[in-house]
Amino acid sequence: MRRDTFIKSLATLAAAGALPQAYASAAVKMMIPANPGGGWDTTGRAVGKALQDAGVASSVTYDNKGGAAGAIGLAQFVNGSKGDPNAMMVMGAVMLGGIITGKPPVGLDKVTPLARLTSEYNVFVLPANSPFKTMADVVAQLKKDPGSVKWGGGSRGSTEHIAAAMLAREVGVDPAKINYVAFRGGGEAVAAILGGNVTVGGSGYSEFAEYIAAGKMKPIGVTSGTRLKSVNVPTLKEQGINVEIGNWRGVYGAPGITKAQRDALIAMLEKATKSKAWAEALQKNDWTPAWLAGDAFAEFVDAEFASLRATMVKSGMV
Repeated sequence: MRRDTFIKSLATLAAAGALPQAYASAAVKMMIPANPGGGWDTTGRAVGKALQDAGVASSVTYDNKGGAAGAIGLAQFVNGSKGDPNAMMVMGAVMLGGIITGKPPVGLDKVTPLARLTSEYNVFVLPANSPFKTMADVVAQLKKDPGSVKWGGGSRGSTEHIAAAMLAREVGVDPAKINYVAFRGGGEAVAAILGGNVTVGGSGYSEFAEYIAAGKMKPIGVTSGTRLKSVNVPTLKEQGINVEIGNWRGVYGAPGITKAQRDALIAMLEKATKSKAWAEALQKNDWTPAWLAGDAFAEFVDAEFASLRATMVKSGMV
């Protein structure tokens, strides 16, 4: 076969969605709907590295687009990636919360669910020079003057925002009165905490781990039901605050891709999660594997959306 004829044949196969995986998945485009430095950014880049390590992607390009709990990046992904079998977007529980509170014009119904990858619990921290030492100190101040306690974390509707509202409700404070400061990315939140510009910071443990280890942040509570194996921090429940909420992260594909293209992306992700690079990422970030793919993942997201909405309504957030 002549070279030009062969190239035309590949183009025809690609257009039909029938190109072999080795070609179709050569160049992955990863939308990260958050600014650099946070959990989605870390996850997206870890996934990209794992895809390459597993040999299912020859290259991965990243596009950070933060704001509105991922809604801005989601809208860009929907509008710019229609039918693209090599496009992926990192998302998670935070995006669901943002959609519930922000009601953006573009929702997750426009994109293609691929797989849930990890789960992680949140940790609340104090700046190293904080006058408070424990969660009990923070709660006492919260009861005295709710507005004086600044809670810093991800976008409005993030799991740390929900956790703060749940905590307020549990200790007898009107959740509507909490002073929550939302940041567009993990890097901004970290800077605010280290600078003492917020009273309490919240996020996934992996985002704060290095600062906790260095003594720059003091952890005062995790949102898990029992203590995390590798983290010697008391749970909120241990401290008499009946709050438990987890975070999870996953990947979606572009709008308008075929079932065969969706299944090929899921197969790529599954292979990536078995790579050495992914195993290292799990260990480094203290992530818990939580693989769930395809239709089962779509059903999980629907159920999680309903559950989060109920929790947020009960906490006075919507």
